[in-house]
Amino acid sequence: MPLLDRNGSAEDRWTRSEGAAIGNIPAAIVPWEVLAAALDAQEPEQVIGVILPNSVPFSALEPFLPRLALVAIAFPAYSDGRGFSLARQIRRAGFAGEIRASGPLIADQFAYALSCGFDTIELPEASAARQPVPQWLRARDTFSATYQRGYSESGRNVLDQRRAARAAAPIAAE
Repeated sequence: MPLLDRNGSAEDRWTRSEGAAIGNIPAAIVPWEVLAAALDAQEPEQVIGVILPNSVPFSALEPFLPRLALVAIAFPAYSDGRGFSLARQIRRAGFAGEIRASGPLIADQFAYALSCGFDTIELPEASAARQPVPQWLRARDTFSATYQRGYSESGRNVLDQRRAARAAAPIAAE
């Protein structure tokens, strides 16, 4: 599956494992259901990531975060936005590893995914063929403001920007 980061196509250093047997895989992504067993089997030089459904509550994932290098959140459909909220909670908890969206997102969601804390997006082949990398990069640059506070690099939302512009504007003489 093609992988994108904020700059375009990215190389994937991670290998998916279907179970907790991660043996000699240096960077292994395991399913949520076997995460605890995989962490118990982790070798000293090995890094572990998890792929989890977007329905997993943050409280269930939180105890594992210090031992993870990657959290991949599965999106069953582009219209199911629960993964965006989960990514935001993970970032706010201080997770500094990679957060990956995995599923059929669309290019119009790229800027929002990045602002929620996603580092990479793993697309099914069909989605990547329908919307090539240049389209994703154009979509990334389309939105410069957000409606939610704390989702932009400046931390200010559209309303905050409007208030600041009004305050900076000279008062018209009557």
